[in-house]
Amino acid sequence: MKLSRYIDSSPLNPVMTSDEIRAAIMEAVRQECCSVCVQPSDIPLAVELCRNSKTRVCTVLDFPHGKAPAAVKELEARYYMEYGAEEIDMVMNYGLARSGKWAEVEAEIRAVVNAAHARDVVVKVIFEASQLRDEEIARVTEVSIAAGADFVKTATGFLGTGTTEEQLRIMLETARGRCKVKASGGIRDYRTAKKFLDMGVHRLGIGSSSVAGILAEEARS
Repeated sequence: MKLSRYIDSSPLNPVMTSDEIRAAIMEAVRQECCSVCVQPSDIPLAVELCRNSKTRVCTVLDFPHGKAPAAVKELEARYYMEYGAEEIDMVMNYGLARSGKWAEVEAEIRAVVNAAHARDVVVKVIFEASQLRDEEIARVTEVSIAAGADFVKTATGFLGTGTTEEQLRIMLETARGRCKVKASGGIRDYRTAKKFLDMGVHRLGIGSSSVAGILAEEARS
């Protein structure tokens, strides 16, 4: 399968203009990316431009900080699904994880998952792995699985360093096929993208400005 089918093209920069967002979505559709992951206000445009294409509409929830109450996150999920989102990348409250409040972490993830799965919408849980200890990365993976998440995801790309092989190794070894793993943050060349896929990663979150260059590298390889 070609690389684009593993990519969530992500025009998430908050200062992008409407024309820039439209162009990024159209490029994701042209390249047949798996999804285009947009800010919530851009869901209707993405739905319009992705109609009858191979590219799904994804959005972010409580992005990038993850500090909204669980009930608000659930309401956000329902609202975005009404707009037409087919996948939701939710930011978990990693402050709660770092505080060891695992029951609260699981409850907020489960609230979003239950709402989403009632409408066959995929949920990816974003960790901000660079801010967690190795044992916390493993624990959050387990908690996400227990809550029913479809994917665990390394980072928002807005905080800390890019995704590392060690973070992905911990997530993949902990998940053991019980959920999928998405690498996101700092993927700017074909070599890195291929390395992560070879490790067993199922999806790649890549900034929309980097997608065309990476796919051009793939074509030359």
